[in-house]
Amino acid sequence: QVQPVESGGGLVQAGDSLRLSCAAVSSDFCVAWFRQAPGQGRAFVASIDWPGHETYYQDSVKGRFTISRDNAKNIVYLQMNSLKSEDTAVYYCAADPNPLQYRDPEGYRYWGQGTQVSISS
Repeated sequence: QVQPVESGGGLVQAGDSLRLSCAAVSSDFCVAWFRQAPGQGRAFVASIDWPGHETYYQDSVKGRFTISRDNAKNIVYLQMNSLKSEDTAVYYCAADPNPLQYRDPEGYRYWGQGTQVSISS
C-alpha cells in the first residue's frame, strides 16, 4: 500500500531548522521531495533510492538539507537546516517504484497532500 502523508511543516525564522516526515512509504520505492511556491510549478528538492544508497539534491539546498529513510518504519525524512526565506513553499512527498526521470514530478505516481513551510526573516 502507498499512502504518503507529509508532516512537520510550520513557520520558523531564517537560520532555523525543520524536519519533514513522509509516512507510509512502501518498501522498494524511490522517494522524492518537491516544493511549490506561489505562482510556480513543483520543483525538485531531493530524492533517495531504495534502500537509501543514492541521494540527489537540487543545488540550492546542498549542504543544508538531508534526505534519509527509516525502512523499518516506512518513513522518509527531509532534515532542513539553515533555512532561508526562499525555501518558503508547500513541500510534497512523492514515491514511485522506478521513476522515469527522478527530477520530474510527472515521473512519480503517488503523492502526499503537502505541508506548508514558511520562513520569516
